[in-house]
Order: sequence, then structure tokens, then C-alpha cells
Amino acid sequence: MKAYSLDFREKIIDVYFTEHVSVRKLAKRFGVSKSFVETLLKRLRETGDILPKPHGGGPQPKLNAEQLKLVKALVDADNDATLDELRDRLAAETSILMSRSSMGRIVQKLELTRKKKRCTRPRLRAHGCDKPESSIGKRSETSPQKT
Repeated sequence: MKAYSLDFREKIIDVYFTEHVSVRKLAKRFGVSKSFVETLLKRLRETGDILPKPHGGGPQPKLNAEQLKLVKALVDADNDATLDELRDRLAAETSILMSRSSMGRIVQKLELTRKKKRCTRPRLRAHGCDKPESSIGKRSETSPQKT
């Protein structure tokens, strides 16, 4: 969620000191949570500032630039490999363990495409039809013909 603007924060502080409204009524009036107003007032008392704190940054990536190059090289060497195979090969090279979904996100991030195997047998019947494919679209000898 995006941080509330400085102007909005100033309005809340202004109303709190001019009208002497309770924290609960102030939160209801401005459509914010009670804890936000309490935190805002506490920050004003302690630091004299009501600016939002900077973004924390999030978790660090699991692979560095060299390891990402290694993943690219692994995919280039065998673009028919599954995500599990890529994950196992990366673990053998770098001893970094990761999930299959993490490997999928890394492959997507690097915009790498993998060749898809066509190893499945062709269907004997058309989808949703009980007749063999050879009889689809052909008239039977007993069906009436339109003239």
C-alpha cells in the first residue's frame, strides 16, 4: 500500500491539535486506522517529523549476477531441460538449493524460453467425440443424404 501524503498527515495533526479530538474519532473522520493516527502522533512526539519511513527494500535475491549467468548458460546448453533438471544442475554447480517455482521465476526474469518436448502420443480420438478420427467428417452409409 502506498504511504499517505504529507499534506494528509498534516491535516490529521492540525485537526488533532486545534479541535482536541480523540484518536478514535480522528481516525473515523479521516477514514484511517486508529493505529495509524497513534503511530503518527508518537512519531511527531519522538522525532518531530511526520514523514513516512522509507521502503524497507524486501528480501535479497537468492542468486547474484554470476549465478544468473550460469542459469542462462545451463538453459542455452540444454533448452529441453525441465525446471527440476535446471534446479538440480544449478545445485550441483553452486550448492544453492531452490524450489521449482523459484527457478521458473528466474527463467522468466531472464526472458529465456525453453523448448517444449513433443513426446506425447497423438490422440486416437478427437476431443469430446466417441468416434475414431477416421470416421469424423465422413457420412455413414445409413445416414440420409441431402439433395
